[in-house]
Amino acid sequence: MKWLSRVGLGGRLLAIMVIVIAIDFLANTVLFDRASDFALRNDDAERMAEHLVISYRVIERTPSQERNAVAHELSTDRFASTWSRTRPRDVGTLDLATLRRQVLAFEPELATANLHLQLAGLSSGGNIAGSMTLPDKSVITFRTYGRVAWTLNLGRLIGLMLPSAVLIVLAWLMFRATLSPLRMLVRATSEVGATSARPLEEKGQAEVRHLIRAFNAMQERIHQLLASGSQTLLAIGHDLRTPLARLQLRIDDASIEPRLHAEITQDINEMRDLLQSLQTFVEAGEDAPPGQRIDIAAMAQTMADNARDRGGQASYRGPQHLEATARPVSLRRALSNLVENALAYGGNARIDVRRDGAAVEIAVEDDGPGIPEDRMGDVLRPFIRLDGARARNTAGMGLGLPIVERAVQAEGGTLTLANRPQGGLRVTIRLPHALA
Repeated sequence: MKWLSRVGLGGRLLAIMVIVIAIDFLANTVLFDRASDFALRNDDAERMAEHLVISYRVIERTPSQERNAVAHELSTDRFASTWSRTRPRDVGTLDLATLRRQVLAFEPELATANLHLQLAGLSSGGNIAGSMTLPDKSVITFRTYGRVAWTLNLGRLIGLMLPSAVLIVLAWLMFRATLSPLRMLVRATSEVGATSARPLEEKGQAEVRHLIRAFNAMQERIHQLLASGSQTLLAIGHDLRTPLARLQLRIDDASIEPRLHAEITQDINEMRDLLQSLQTFVEAGEDAPPGQRIDIAAMAQTMADNARDRGGQASYRGPQHLEATARPVSLRRALSNLVENALAYGGNARIDVRRDGAAVEIAVEDDGPGIPEDRMGDVLRPFIRLDGARARNTAGMGLGLPIVERAVQAEGGTLTLANRPQGGLRVTIRLPHALA
């Protein structure tokens, strides 16, 4: 099958057309040959010959003005005949040469009647039809009704449907093979920037291989840019800690008014927190170690207890123990950010943990002003703050919820934000790996 990889998309489409045309030609050839060789059982052929010779003799001897009525009288539920002064157009699509010879063998007299036997079109019922010419050049047309031609009609249907059926199967197989590398490329595209660069195998048609090669080069450049940016931010954050520490020491040793000393110290601490948030955000996008078995319920209870110890209004509702597979450090950091946000912007935090089938849901609610519906997407973007919507003069770089989202995505979970009808914000984390 390696030769297929060297055939482009245009070549494959051309191959499909050629094969379908060949199959259609072969099917039609077989169909015409089978129609030409079609014959009835001897008793059916003899009965048809009798009907034809009787109709021929009676109508020939009948005056012209009465021939239509006589032809109608000669018709039965299995044989119908009509008479016309001129030869009508053929009612059939395939000549039945073998059946004609079979009928003439029983009634040689019909050889002088210019007998034609044809298989009528499927739209006309698919029965045997034909015509005979009288000595005055007028024509008797007839049609048989019944099941005598059902086997041939079945063959005709199969012959008509076979090319289409083969086309569908062939097209499905070839396009499935053609699109397989593209589906792989689509899956890889959704992961660009989220994980480390993993080059894709170059396979498929020439056009697809060129596309995969360009994609591999692109994702490598993106990975290098992201890695360079992350290293730069981490280096800046690390280097700024040293001057901040020196500044704190100098302030502590200087004779500064206590109120001013407290304000400067607060600013330094805020800068440390900002640098820590920046480092946490960058590290949340990097490859993390595999998850491990942790007790989500115990972690949430500890968060609520710690918040109350610091004087915050926090509560927990849920089971005493609920285990899941997750990365403990990143999940603890995410849950801590949600609790701190609820306390800072809503004045309280309620943590609700529950099991939902094979998943775990962790919800953190507050009674604050919530977030405008048209800004829900903005709060998940880095360095975006909505202080006007919640509270003013609050510290931070707008990285709290983006850090939470990155941590949840690393677990294969989902993060949902919604305003509560009674007021406040509800943030829900859904993790897919609950343990029995």
